[in-house]
Amino acid sequence: MTEQSPAPMANASDDEPCERYGDRLGEAVALAARLHASQSRKAACIPYLSHLLAAAAFVIEDCRDEDTVIAAVLHDAVEDQGGLETAELIRQRFGDRVAEIVLECSDAAPEEGQEKDPWLVRKAHHITKMSTMSEDALFVTAADKLHNVQSTLFDRQTEDVGPRVWARFNASREDFFWYHRKVLGVLEERIPSSRSVRRLRATIEELAAFDS
Repeated sequence: MTEQSPAPMANASDDEPCERYGDRLGEAVALAARLHASQSRKAACIPYLSHLLAAAAFVIEDCRDEDTVIAAVLHDAVEDQGGLETAELIRQRFGDRVAEIVLECSDAAPEEGQEKDPWLVRKAHHITKMSTMSEDALFVTAADKLHNVQSTLFDRQTEDVGPRVWARFNASREDFFWYHRKVLGVLEERIPSSRSVRRLRATIEELAAFDS
């Protein structure tokens, strides 16, 4: 098993450099690229890897340790690419801590051929679970939601997508805002210092104002 990173650090101040990352992170990106090779962003030709790298970048900006950044790269692997079998692969390759963060961030871990629960059921469960999530998983969740909402805002503002952006989701516009505001509330309570959390609030407000 690959050696794990040390315990997570607090957010670095201006005179405390963030951790530097090594070969394990590169290995995680390569694994994510392979697992998600056939997957694209919703109703777009953009490779799904773009979302995973964006989420990881936001976690890096919050000065989290290498295990947490690796978990951000792999945060959708269990949910979308293999369920618990993929979780075990992550555990073998990157250790228990990375695997547990990924599992915390997953709102489903279906076996092969098994259907996920309906969107609203999964999201309601995820909101409840956030109250007991580790801090590591909350930073990954904040980064994940920030990139998703930023992408939605960008597409909502473009002429070639516009209001049709809401048809991409397995939920209504109202449910989209309900879910992300609930998630934001928990994040603001538990990790208020996160750059991703502050940016998430601003992006949700901008999207709501534009779409009103």
